[in-house]
Amino acid sequence: MVSSADEGDGLARLGPGLREAARRFGTPVAVTDFATLEAAAADVAAAFPDPWLRSYSVKANDVGAIVRRVCALGFGANVVSRGEWAIARRAGVPNDRITLEGIGKADADLRAAVRSAADGDPIRWIAIESPDEAEALGRLAASLSPDRALDVLFRLNPEVAPETHRGLAVGAATSKFGMTATELSAAVDVIGRVRGLVPRGIQLHVGSQLGAVDAWRDAVRRGLALLALLGGTRDRFDTLDVGGGFPIVPRGTAAPAPARFARELPGLLEAIPVERRPARLAIEPGRALVARAGFLVGRVLHVRERDGRQVVLDLGMTELIRPALYDAWHEITALTSLGRPIDGDPTGADLEPARVEGPICESTDHLGEHRLPPLRRGDLVAIRDAGAYGASLASTYNGRPRPAQVIAERDGRLNLVRRRGSVTTLG
Repeated sequence: MVSSADEGDGLARLGPGLREAARRFGTPVAVTDFATLEAAAADVAAAFPDPWLRSYSVKANDVGAIVRRVCALGFGANVVSRGEWAIARRAGVPNDRITLEGIGKADADLRAAVRSAADGDPIRWIAIESPDEAEALGRLAASLSPDRALDVLFRLNPEVAPETHRGLAVGAATSKFGMTATELSAAVDVIGRVRGLVPRGIQLHVGSQLGAVDAWRDAVRRGLALLALLGGTRDRFDTLDVGGGFPIVPRGTAAPAPARFARELPGLLEAIPVERRPARLAIEPGRALVARAGFLVGRVLHVRERDGRQVVLDLGMTELIRPALYDAWHEITALTSLGRPIDGDPTGADLEPARVEGPICESTDHLGEHRLPPLRRGDLVAIRDAGAYGASLASTYNGRPRPAQVIAERDGRLNLVRRRGSVTTLG
């Protein structure tokens, strides 16, 4: 199942711009194709149209200009820290379109959410993770005045078996994320006793890169049932946030599109009495919006024989840690071969296997085996589908400044939105 966000991604269109980005801004360089980003946002919005509340998960790509572009396409911002919250605000997202969640919220994060309500500019909601966090939030909110309020959602661990890598299966019963139904009910009681805190519903997230809809459907069913049960005694307990998890997989690989997940909702809602159905439904995708749009352009440093061809790039785990972190595979395509430009996907007898490695002093800085044309030092390659969890997980390990961030506009212009870091700012 291929979405329209996959269309128009041929390097015949993008190749010249990627080579130009490397020439103008150096390598490695991150390029976001705005046309692909727009198409992905349109796919998600078509699957989950208004009145669904759509929020972009900022952790997927926290470059301010990307956050601004995505949120201008009909999305709020879902953040997991005061840092991401600040990025969203600088990107022009108002508090009433910002939701705060995350297992790592310290008192300072909770205090900031309470302060937004005290100032009369509350965030849309905060989602809490445990009865301990409920108690902490309650203490911090005790001084809220009667005319100030903060909406609270409660993260459910749906205890399902997500069809994904175990490191991405946050909805599994043994995951550190969320609460059991019993814990969640206790947390609701704690929050319900605090003036100014309003229990509003349930938030859940099954996992990332979901290969099927089964676990997601089971999780939503459990969320709906618990919402209906607790909503029977709380008039405003009316919201279900089903998270994200829509997969981005290598081209030619079958995976459910956002619309496939959405088709499960009508049947699930019909099983709930009309008066107990959620008044508000929300999603918070991240990867599905930005992954396909992102390219990392790197330059060949070494080509040598190591029981087969080995290609070492100036681009690796400091710019894209996913392959080293959980064996994620990203297609790599040559932009030049022996100094000559290549437009489109290279084919033919010249393609030979190559083990591609990054430049970092770690053996795990490995980018997989790919079929590539003849290469020499200075040739350019592009890593595809690198728009998610590249920039936001990047590091300066080995003293490497972070790469420039560029947006390729619809008319082909290259818009530098974040300059390359400098060695003078390291340390």
